[in-house]
Amino acid sequence: MSSNKEMSKRQVRRDQIRRKGQRSRLVGIGLISIGALFLAFLFIYPNFKPIGDVFSAPLVSRTNVDFNAVGDPEAPIKIEEYSDFQCPYCRKFFENTEAQLLERFVANGTVYFVYHSFGDFIGAESGRAAEAAYCAGDQGKFWEMHDIILVNQTGENVGAYSDRRLLAFAEKIELNMDDFRACFNGGNYKSLIEEDLKNGILAGIQATPSFLMTYTVNGEAKTVLIEGAQPIDVFQEKINAALAEMGQ
Repeated sequence: MSSNKEMSKRQVRRDQIRRKGQRSRLVGIGLISIGALFLAFLFIYPNFKPIGDVFSAPLVSRTNVDFNAVGDPEAPIKIEEYSDFQCPYCRKFFENTEAQLLERFVANGTVYFVYHSFGDFIGAESGRAAEAAYCAGDQGKFWEMHDIILVNQTGENVGAYSDRRLLAFAEKIELNMDDFRACFNGGNYKSLIEEDLKNGILAGIQATPSFLMTYTVNGEAKTVLIEGAQPIDVFQEKINAALAEMGQ
């Protein structure tokens, strides 16, 4: 009798252990399933998330456009902008100063103006936005993409320049979407953007926007660094000083 009771107790314990193991396995499977669903959501949701409004950029008059450059390549002064599309001060320069600089000094052949990205300075969206601009340049619309990207800036690394939104910008400025996707998805300009960053760092660029103004005096190359979203008066002062130094 005692032996039967002991066997019964052992059977009960075995059943308890088995049921506990089954519960643990079910909990583990449940947690794994929840984790898998969460990861799937993270990957899938961006493809269905509304891209929001896409605003058109104001029309900016630019002369002698050549990809990411504007003006006469033989101009006595060259100004190279190093910029990040996510940088709020880069947008400020675009909104408050760039058009005046183009009108006063680029249109009359005094300044040759060139845009460079500054890599992934602020984040991955910076690089992707720059890739979109360069890919648009293949169709002669680098500056149109440059403008619409800056107009639709909403913050840093918040999805303002997700791939879907950049594609929407491309559609807005009426690019050939097959050609644009081939370039954008193929990473055609990734190496150029990395080179932009390296060249900027070698030139002493530490923040965006920054501008390298170069000119030649009696055969000697001169360089002036202009940092920040400066008003047109600052550029005018630097340009006039360079012209005076050149005797112009």
